[in-house]
Amino acid sequence: MKAWVLHGIDDLRWETVEKPLPGSGEVLVAVKAVGICGSDIPRIYKTGAHVHPLIPGHELSGRVEAVGAGVESSWLGQRVGIFPLIPCKTCTLCQEKRYEMCRNYSYIGSRRDGGFAEYVTVPVWNLLKLPEEVSYEEAAMLEPMAVAVHAMRRAVLSASGTIVVCGLGTIGMLLLMFLLEAGFSEKIFTIGNKDVQKRTAMKMGIPENHYCDIRMQDATRWLAERTDGKGTDVFFECVGKKETFSLAVQSAGPLGQVILIGNPAQNMGLEKSVYWNILRNQITVMGVWNSSFFHDCKDDWNYVLKRLSHKQILPADLISHRFSMAELERGLKIMCDKTEDYGKIMGVCV
Repeated sequence: MKAWVLHGIDDLRWETVEKPLPGSGEVLVAVKAVGICGSDIPRIYKTGAHVHPLIPGHELSGRVEAVGAGVESSWLGQRVGIFPLIPCKTCTLCQEKRYEMCRNYSYIGSRRDGGFAEYVTVPVWNLLKLPEEVSYEEAAMLEPMAVAVHAMRRAVLSASGTIVVCGLGTIGMLLLMFLLEAGFSEKIFTIGNKDVQKRTAMKMGIPENHYCDIRMQDATRWLAERTDGKGTDVFFECVGKKETFSLAVQSAGPLGQVILIGNPAQNMGLEKSVYWNILRNQITVMGVWNSSFFHDCKDDWNYVLKRLSHKQILPADLISHRFSMAELERGLKIMCDKTEDYGKIMGVCV
């Protein structure tokens, strides 16, 4: 089969490799769509992966082509979404079904071969059956959608509270989409740094005066004006930089919540005045990692799938580029070099 193989930092090659065979409890999935995640960029071009060679790609969907020992044949031909984290099932957190926080996990696309390929092997436990109403492209966005939902559901939201979404990449946009779908529309304020982000947010229904372009406006003052100096109730930090973390804490009102979603791009030390704000306003600072998946209607993935099935959420609206698998490196370069505006970049297989 053909695959993008990462041999080392900035050494990604489109190669012919051996088609994998599903082991016990696994299936072979023909990849139909795969998204490029922002985390793929440093993994490929700056830091490398946990192991090399490695086929990256963890936002994927496809069709089951073969089954390994112990897997029911009814899975053959099934259209599936894929939860990329493979838990150990034995640690304390796994025993509590908090699989996203497993202490000994593996991960498709970063610790074992992933979806930048024609085929990938996946434990059957990690599969989510897709209804016909859900496209492969939509299913390839299940993972970032579930991350956004996980953050939303961890927060304590009030219909009268002020909500800020800072950082309007894919996760921030999806979070905004789910917040609007859940009915929190009146007091959502957004902070971004690209013209395309403003256009997309306004298309979703965010008023122009509820969008702050952090390149041209002082976001702290801007938020203070819009909250009458009372501060924000919930601030979703989707960037992962010291400056936006400090902005979140400084903008939070008494008993406010700061929900951290963005992967850290740097050390996150806090100035003394920012730390004091956490203490004096009794702010809750909460980290969010991955998403819940335990084969139950109450988990984040099924929350997303239900809304996808009923067309309550339209994530494909965020797809800006589609490339064939052989051309996927073009999408990676766009994201790495920022040569043009982009939303979600998708690799598709015929």
